[in-house]
Amino acid sequence: MPQRSVIPDPFKFAAEGRSLTGAIPLAELSRLADVLLDKSGEVQFSLAGEMGIDRKPRMRLAITGELRVRCQRCLSSMAWPLGVDVLFELVRPGQPIPEDELEEDEFDAIEATPDMDVRALVEDEIVLAVPIAPRHEECEAPRPDGGAVKESPFASLEKLRKTDSAE
Repeated sequence: MPQRSVIPDPFKFAAEGRSLTGAIPLAELSRLADVLLDKSGEVQFSLAGEMGIDRKPRMRLAITGELRVRCQRCLSSMAWPLGVDVLFELVRPGQPIPEDELEEDEFDAIEATPDMDVRALVEDEIVLAVPIAPRHEECEAPRPDGGAVKESPFASLEKLRKTDSAE
């Protein structure tokens, strides 16, 4: 059974400037199962608490690793480098998130519950980071019928149009 990493009191974690680092095997990230071609390997994470200059508790999460996903253009396997760096402002459970904080790009406001599950937080951020349709920078779409290029059904119309304009 996977080991759970929890932060009993996220506000105390941030106020005391604590940090937590670790690695999570990809096989334990069940919500990524449909996206990953290879579940071997792991992602590394670092979570550090801090108090902002406005004296609000925050946590910075950094995640690195490499995911094997399917290119949606050529359908072959591709390595997708994972690099997440996000700053969270902690909000007490049940407390509304002020509108100005929802529009802030520097950090994301999250509800900090007691016994915060670090693995779930890491998995959430990976799910948000993985592209919907990953693609190689350059590749060709697969060709049907053993690599033969199938002629467009409109090619014969194009030929007729050219012969009409030549007359």
